[in-house]
Amino acid sequence: MLALNQAATLRAEATRRRTDSRGWVVQRRERTRHLIELGGLVRKAGLVDLADDDRATIYGALLELVGRAREGDVGNALALWKRRGRRAFDAEEAGRETGE
Repeated sequence: MLALNQAATLRAEATRRRTDSRGWVVQRRERTRHLIELGGLVRKAGLVDLADDDRATIYGALLELVGRAREGDVGNALALWKRRGRRAFDAEEAGRETGE
């Protein structure tokens, strides 16, 4: 009986955490989701595999990317990256639609 009560209590606490609407909780949840999405993009771009999942290498590569963009015309670099990213997303979506 005690185990059932503990399980019910844990389920209730998990539900409360998922539905907590206090401002700071919502902001933390949104930030967490954003960071997970960014991590997914790093993986999708192939950087995780290329760097053999070494965080220092990945961080260094990202710092290099930012440094190079700041040396040149940031606006052009951002526009180029956006076009490449959009094309990659579109190609991925087209591949899903055709079953590839």
